[in-house]
Amino acid sequence: MPAHTVGALKLLWRVVFDTRTLVGAALKPGSVPHQALSLALARCEVCASPQTWMELELVMQRDRLEPYLPRATRLAFVALLRQSMQFFAVTPADEQLLQPPCRDPKDNKFLALAQVCGAHALISSDDDLRVLSPWRQVPVLSASAFLSLVAA
Repeated sequence: MPAHTVGALKLLWRVVFDTRTLVGAALKPGSVPHQALSLALARCEVCASPQTWMELELVMQRDRLEPYLPRATRLAFVALLRQSMQFFAVTPADEQLLQPPCRDPKDNKFLALAQVCGAHALISSDDDLRVLSPWRQVPVLSASAFLSLVAA
């Protein structure tokens, strides 16, 4: 289980999921992203920032997702997930000062969150993020790699 102990205090891993992985988890119950999210919610602190959360909310409202999952179900997923997330404030300066930044600037919000929250892992389906692994000693893992790591 991803936890470590300091004295009598048990500390959980902090993890960050990118939007694409969260959407995959919502659209395909039982899929690897869904399994990774379920395991993380059970065993880790899953972290978000206002920026990462806003992106998830906007993406989950897109009409083009309707053939895969009804809007009401997507919004219920978002509402339920929000109750389980730990939120951290990330400033524009946190994103602008990233070293090294992501080659896709839109993904810097996930790196900034990982830095601010002290993440132990960033779970991503995005090659622009995964190519950075480890980013500042934070592994950037696929959902499958995260499952393997946590199960070990």
